[in-house]
Amino acid sequence: MTQRLPPSLTPLDTALAALLRDVGPTAPVELPLAEAIGCIAAGTLAIAAYPPHDLAAADGWALHANDLVGASAYSPLPLTAAPTWVEAGDAMPEGCDCVLDADAVDASGALVQVLAEGVPGEGVRRAGSDIGDDTPVAAEGHPVSPAVLLLARAAGLDRLSVRRPRLCIVNVSGATATLHMIAEIARAAGLEMQTRQAAARDAASIAQALGELACDLVVTIGGSGVGHHDAAVTALAERGDVLAHGLALRPGRTAAVARLGKVPAVALPGSPDHALATWFALVLPLVDHLSARLPRRQVTLPLARKVASGVGIAEIALLAEEHKTWMLLAVGEWPLQAIARADAWLLIPASHEGFAAGEPVDAYLMQE
Repeated sequence: MTQRLPPSLTPLDTALAALLRDVGPTAPVELPLAEAIGCIAAGTLAIAAYPPHDLAAADGWALHANDLVGASAYSPLPLTAAPTWVEAGDAMPEGCDCVLDADAVDASGALVQVLAEGVPGEGVRRAGSDIGDDTPVAAEGHPVSPAVLLLARAAGLDRLSVRRPRLCIVNVSGATATLHMIAEIARAAGLEMQTRQAAARDAASIAQALGELACDLVVTIGGSGVGHHDAAVTALAERGDVLAHGLALRPGRTAAVARLGKVPAVALPGSPDHALATWFALVLPLVDHLSARLPRRQVTLPLARKVASGVGIAEIALLAEEHKTWMLLAVGEWPLQAIARADAWLLIPASHEGFAAGEPVDAYLMQE
């Protein structure tokens, strides 16, 4: 039986509410630092001061600055004992507070002489100068960034507590390019991911590919439309409950949301633009909910020109930042080149007719 859309499309807000119903954050997991990148921190971790003591910031001679007052090439200061040579990263010797360059000390003769003055702290990385005591890192609800990993490694940590939802992607034949795009976005978002390939486009093959699920969300790619060979929504209905098929969303009208047991599922259209818009509108909020992520950052800029939208349909527009304004790239159907060029995306609610030129709008960044 060919899939059909209902006479009335489901409002985006209604579909999203159904998708999120009874879904809570996933349990925190401890991951090695290299695997935690992109995941959402599951706690605010405070670390001790770093470095824990003064370190040499450069290679040279470790000395005490107050002992060098008046030293110069014209008035060398003789030392009773040779100073200590330190390499960058070495602990500073007791009683030393500066590191002078190699040529600032003449040790070629029988008498060691200093040829320059020093300043306290010169060539020294002070205790706690990189990270103050009890500095918070990996703030709860925020993504783990390379900068967070830098602080964690400096503090000697090898694991972080994060939330990493498990995503199962089922690809329907013919949507391979879209599969790769969605998989790369999911990987960058820190999701634990597995992909499955339906043997064919029929409902039985797609349902078989869904198989036993050990994940927190399911995404099918392709086969959500009303073509003679589209059967992804039928397959979801065989495995669970389809909550809505046919959304008041553009692009993304043929998407569907479902529940397979307790696992929420979204059927993405096979077209890259429709799939990406549905990801933004439905999957991303679901991922954020499962991750207990704090609201995503939006960037407010005025529109360079008017964006018109039809009332009753939520639309997503692609934007590029130009001269401190948002320039519209695409709304409705998205050319691939617009997807490649976009800096941000803007959700135009179904209740809006669009935005006037010069009106400030809040857009989500394509890459945070």
